[in-house]
Amino acid sequence: MAETTETKNPHVEEFEYRAEMKQLLHLIIHSLYTHQEIFLRELISNASDALNKVRFRQLTDHAVLDADAERKITITLDADARTLALEDTGIGMTRDDLVNRIGTVASSGTLAFLDELKKTDKPLDAHLIGQFGVGFYASFMVADEIVIETRHADPDSHGLRWTSDGGGRFTIEEIDRPARGTTVTLHLKEDAKEFAEDYRVKQIIKKYSNFVDFPIRVGQEQVNTVKALWMKRKDEITDEERNEFYKFVSNDYQDPLGHLHLHIEGVVNFNALLFVPATAPMGLFREDYERSLHLYSSGVFIQDDAKALLPEYLRFVRGVVDTEDLPLNVSREVTQASPVTAKINSILTGKVLGMLSEWAEQEAEKYDAFFNHFGPLFKTGITAEFSKRDQVLDLLRYPSTKTETDKTTSLKDYVSRMQEGQKALYYLMGDHREVVERNPNLEYFNKNDIEVLLLVDPVDVFTFPHLHTYDEKPLQSIEKADLDLKSEDDAEQDALPGEDINTLLALFRMTLGDAVEDVVAS
Repeated sequence: MAETTETKNPHVEEFEYRAEMKQLLHLIIHSLYTHQEIFLRELISNASDALNKVRFRQLTDHAVLDADAERKITITLDADARTLALEDTGIGMTRDDLVNRIGTVASSGTLAFLDELKKTDKPLDAHLIGQFGVGFYASFMVADEIVIETRHADPDSHGLRWTSDGGGRFTIEEIDRPARGTTVTLHLKEDAKEFAEDYRVKQIIKKYSNFVDFPIRVGQEQVNTVKALWMKRKDEITDEERNEFYKFVSNDYQDPLGHLHLHIEGVVNFNALLFVPATAPMGLFREDYERSLHLYSSGVFIQDDAKALLPEYLRFVRGVVDTEDLPLNVSREVTQASPVTAKINSILTGKVLGMLSEWAEQEAEKYDAFFNHFGPLFKTGITAEFSKRDQVLDLLRYPSTKTETDKTTSLKDYVSRMQEGQKALYYLMGDHREVVERNPNLEYFNKNDIEVLLLVDPVDVFTFPHLHTYDEKPLQSIEKADLDLKSEDDAEQDALPGEDINTLLALFRMTLGDAVEDVVAS
């Protein structure tokens, strides 16, 4: 809690932060945020929260100050004076709010956190401190003074002004403010004067807050023009709107191959609008490729590379996930691993695989187009996906001796064509189909009408050996010497006598010499 001290002006109350609060404020300003522009996202997020609160209150209480006021966020800039003022018409704040929510950096749990930090001498754990809600103080990275003028939505409330330079003190005084809501004015530092420029502020809003559910105006212009389509019902969105939205979030010039629109309620609540691109983007298969799902919290941008929400082999999926249930760190720049994240990941993975399964069964051409572009990445799922492994297996496609050039087969279809008495699924690896089709080992299989999978994708070398079995049948390479292909009677009919076979093997070994390790009969 902040401590009150006397001032020369009896109408102004001055408060001094406790020592531990000063220490935490210093850490927040200098250690928690890596990008200065984050401050504006935090202020807009707070304003959006305040607007949501007054909107909720007005559902049941009509005795609200300025009941007819438009719910909006307005930003006023003065480059000459180096000021940025953000005003909302939200719920506003009381004196207790200013002292206990703004003036007192965090909750009582902060003290325990600081004690632990001192004992362990570990770096600042942003996930732990995230529960304290101190994003407002990011503004002190760019401002050497902050002034808050506010009035609560209660009809009998009074206007208040809170002022601080981010040092050891802040003041609160009563003012004449007729309007409901809050205005936060930043007096910017010299090296942060760019944030008083119209173009810079608009750029940040479009990047971080484009989907806030209230108009954000800079001067007379509304900046957040893109609608939060994922919050709408499916039948309220046209194909054109959906495709334009996809291009906005993906920077793609083509329409997507398909989409998935989700409204999930239950153990975890979230909305999502996901897309499968028509073609693989440049660099998708590089290890350092980072573009993935955009993560929002109540329409406020959190992260544009939320890797934790989908497994690696589905990283081609684009779109937006919006949830209020996900705990975030104080900077909101890194999504922490949590049970909620795992649940969203599991649900999204199942839904995407379900959509792909529908394509495979009902829209074969669309699925083939998908697999042609993303098959190499998708195949890596069999090395990592265990809970949904069977779904992934049924979606894999491979060329075989019974498919036409540029065509593929599923493992399920292969099994349906197996010969009577065939005990395994057979495969042959190589660089190109034309090359493997000339492999002499295929002669027996072609002669006996036994299908062989032709694994010519470079990723097959790393992924296919992980399968071992499919439909309780082993997968075997036809280049192995121990294949059990024929009955004993057939084997005895075709086999050379023991002495002849040994003589032949000896001749091969002598002729080939060190070129081979050994020669065996098969």
